Amino acid sequence: MNQKPIKVFLYRWAGSWGPFKIKIPCGECTLTKDVILDALEKELFGIPVELVLREWLSEWWKPIIRGGWHAPIVIVGDKLVSQGSAINRGLLTQAVIEAYVSSFKIEGNHIFGKESCPHCKRAKEYLKQAQIPYEYHDVVSNPRDLYEMLARVKPLIGSKVPVTVPQIWIDGAYIGGADQLSHIVHQQVEPNYDRGQCSISPER
Repeated sequence: MNQKPIKVFLYRWAGSWGPFKIKIPCGECTLTKDVILDALEKELFGIPVELVLREWLSEWWKPIIRGGWHAPIVIVGDKLVSQGSAINRGLLTQAVIEAYVSSFKIEGNHIFGKESCPHCKRAKEYLKQAQIPYEYHDVVSNPRDLYEMLARVKPLIGSKVPVTVPQIWIDGAYIGGADQLSHIVHQQVEPNYDRGQCSISPER
């Protein structure tokens, strides 16, 4: 499946407008570019992202409509993420993950949790006993997993409801926590590898 990349726009202190021309390079613009490229190779690896470089003085009106007026300006999709200083790496990662989640549906079986959580361990044991393969995401040690969990679950439970762990998806459908998973796996469970699903997969 061809995935349309998420566009990250960086407006740098450069360019010209009429008689005006920026001659002094912007150190924080260069630093911001380096941070973005490094984050794409590490925290955001595997996510389709296109970095678009723009000269601020030549196209100053474009970021203005998003609220950006002071280079370096970083816009992810249509959202202003940073301006006036070097990008905060966490804000960049969160914005890209949120844009990714809004465009790409989760597939397969997933548990988002943390190692110190007894309910997370219980959920993993349920799936182990049911012989259901899953992917585990540690939201404490991996910021990418934390941002993805929050971006996926908040629209489902409401922005004012506190997010606890574990948060579980089975066959790409949201289940909830360990208690909800328990109600399902305590039924008769048989893996079905032929169709890539199992008998605990929720009804579509």
